[in-house]
Amino acid sequence: MDKLLLTLTDAAAATAVAGEEMGAVGTAGALIGSLFPLILMFVIFYFMLIRPQRKKDKKVKEMLAALKHGDRVCTIGGIYGTITGIKDETIELAVSNENTKLVVARWAIRNVEEVTIENDSELLN
Repeated sequence: MDKLLLTLTDAAAATAVAGEEMGAVGTAGALIGSLFPLILMFVIFYFMLIRPQRKKDKKVKEMLAALKHGDRVCTIGGIYGTITGIKDETIELAVSNENTKLVVARWAIRNVEEVTIENDSELLN
């Protein structure tokens, strides 16, 4: 009888240990299940917002680094001009028919126009 009682006690102890292990596994599963939507949202934000913005910033940096004398540009203020001088962080533009000189920051250039001075000089200046 004592053997049977001892065996039942060992079985109950083994069942309790197994139940604790199952509870730990269940808790980990619940934690993973609750974190999965957050991870999925981060992945979606990365591919829809962060990655395209990085590509756009890279293109702008390349455009600003490739500026050269004679490029026809538009500033972020809407001023069209032709680059007559480039320094480290400033660019000198010639605008209007009188070639009025303006000095603007390099980052203030929005884009480089496709038209060059050699093609339509009488229309641009």
